[in-house]
Amino acid sequence: MLNALTLVTGVAALLLAAWCGWAAYRDQPTKDWHFIGMAVVSLLALVQLVIGIVQLARGEKPEQGTTIFVAYLLGAFACVPAAGFMSLAERTRWGSVTVAAGGVVLAVLEVRLFDIWGG
Repeated sequence: MLNALTLVTGVAALLLAAWCGWAAYRDQPTKDWHFIGMAVVSLLALVQLVIGIVQLARGEKPEQGTTIFVAYLLGAFACVPAAGFMSLAERTRWGSVTVAAGGVVLAVLEVRLFDIWGG
């Protein structure tokens, strides 16, 4: 696994969480700029998913098992878009809170992916 990509994705997720948390604090729903931020973080997670699958296809193995690694990769990829869709349904400050929580969850998943791979 690429440690730099894992770190960048985790930091970007935390920045997104802080940004949406600030919007929630100011009683604002998610706005277009937040969705652009979610797209950037989701793109990083997609790149990580593709790299992880390519490494598995080349025969590299995570220390804690391939099944759990793939499950965490898929969860990391899906968590921010899922939070974004939920924030569209809740067009109040709680939509921003949902995206902030999704960013924190993604950061935690990145730490776990690092551990699963053998970091």
